[in-house]
Order: sequence, then structure tokens, then C-alpha cells
Amino acid sequence: MPAPAIKILDARSVPGNPAKPNDDRFGYNEACAFVIDGATGLGDRQYMDASGSDAAWIAARFADGFTQEITRQTPVSDVARAVSREARATFLGSNPDVPRYAWPLSAFSMIHATDNGLTFYGLGDSCVFLLQEDGSVSFHMAIPDAYVREQAQAQSHIARTGGITKDGGALGNAETLAALRRHRESQNTAGGIWTLGLVPESADHLVSEKLKINGTAHAIICSDGFADLVVLYAAYDTASLIRTALEKGLAPMIEELRRFEREMDPEGLRYPRFKQSDDTTAILVELTA
Repeated sequence: MPAPAIKILDARSVPGNPAKPNDDRFGYNEACAFVIDGATGLGDRQYMDASGSDAAWIAARFADGFTQEITRQTPVSDVARAVSREARATFLGSNPDVPRYAWPLSAFSMIHATDNGLTFYGLGDSCVFLLQEDGSVSFHMAIPDAYVREQAQAQSHIARTGGITKDGGALGNAETLAALRRHRESQNTAGGIWTLGLVPESADHLVSEKLKINGTAHAIICSDGFADLVVLYAAYDTASLIRTALEKGLAPMIEELRRFEREMDPEGLRYPRFKQSDDTTAILVELTA
């Protein structure tokens, strides 16, 4: 029998603000396809100059490591741990006194193919939407309630300030920034959420789910910026999201997302969020078991 396979049908990564770096990355090889979403920096300055932002730097480190090192036989956790260890030495070796809230980190979602099947891996708020050949659907994410919690926090910020761009934005508002920094400092610690970054122990906390594929299935691997089409704007459900991508491609769907963000609700009064437009990355894949 043929081995389980991932076929790339389309892939797009578009910055939320064309004037700023895209903190997302995606990649794939014969054994995996993944999206990495670098978390917006909360420090007072940038520490790594190579990629435009510290978030883009850490996302690129993991993207390169995954693409080059993950095979059908490689444990994903081993690669994540090795890349994290190297990134930690590079970042903290040059910047030993950086406050923890300024440490770069990222979410990710991945589909990994071995000779025995297909598996979802993830940390943070990136996700996978899956549509089976028989029309059944599933949703895979490391933190199932992350979107609801973030929307509630954004709604609180907007109620206090009057909108996304008001009062200097989320990072310009002292109360919101302090709350975001407290949450960031708790990540990759006992009791906090786990993400890819400078803490190798996060590799011990990868969330994984076996994907039971019947015949041929299709999936979208994406950052939260793309997932907003379903979880925030409710423009699609899982099935219609994937069917539309198969029919039209991902590019017009990202244009549709930007219309929600910039024309229909630029201040987040109807659809609460911290940014008017987020970096948006998605891969459309065909899966065969």
C-alpha cells in the first residue's frame, strides 16, 4: 500500500500591515506541512536584527529547522527541542538581561506524515481545519478555548479605549500592555501555556492528535489570522472554508478577510480583536492515508 501522503495545493502568507514585517512563516517537505505564527513583540526594542522583528526571527528559526530536519522517522519533539535550545543560546547569549515578556515565541500547527499515519501537532493558537471525503469535519488546536478568551480580552480593551486604533492601540495603552506582558511572562512556565520559543522544555508539551483519514481528505493549516474567517467573522464553517479554498484558492479568501478588518469593522466594535489586521498564513493540503 502507498504510504500516507501530504500534497500541497496552495499556500499564502500575507502581512497584516504591509509596512511591517510578516511574523508568520510556513513550510513543508515530504513528511510535514506547517504554519508558525510569531507572537507580536512586547518589549521596548528589537533585539535580533536579521528578520525585521524578533517574532519573525524566532518563526524563521523554527521554520528552517522543521523543513530541514523533520522526516517520516523523526520525532517532531526532538526537532522542536533542538531548535529551541539553539535559539535560546543565540538570543540570550547576546541579550542576557532581556525581560521575559520580551522573549520571542510563536504558535504552530503541523500535519506530520509517517509510514503509519498522519498526526496533528501544535502549540498555541494556530490550528487545522479538516474535511473528510464523506463530508465530516474536525478542528484541531492545542488550546481549544484560545480564540474565545482572546476575543473577551480584546473586547475589554476596546470597551475601555473606544476602538482598536484609539489610545495608541493595544501596545500603546498602559493597562492593556501590562496585562499582555503578564500573560507573556507566564508562557512556557508551569501553569502557563506552552509555545515554541527559547524554552526547550516546551517540546515536552506538544499537543498531538492522530488524524483518521478515510480515503482522501483536505485540510487547511493556518495561523489565527486566517482562522478568524471561521472563529471571529463566521463567514464560513469548516466544510465551506475548505471547499471555497479548493474552488477559488486562498488569495481571494484573504482579500475577503481584509474587507472585514478594514472596511466592515476597522475599530473592532463588532468583531473584537487587538489588531485591525493580523498576519495571515494558510496552507491547503490534500491528505491520503
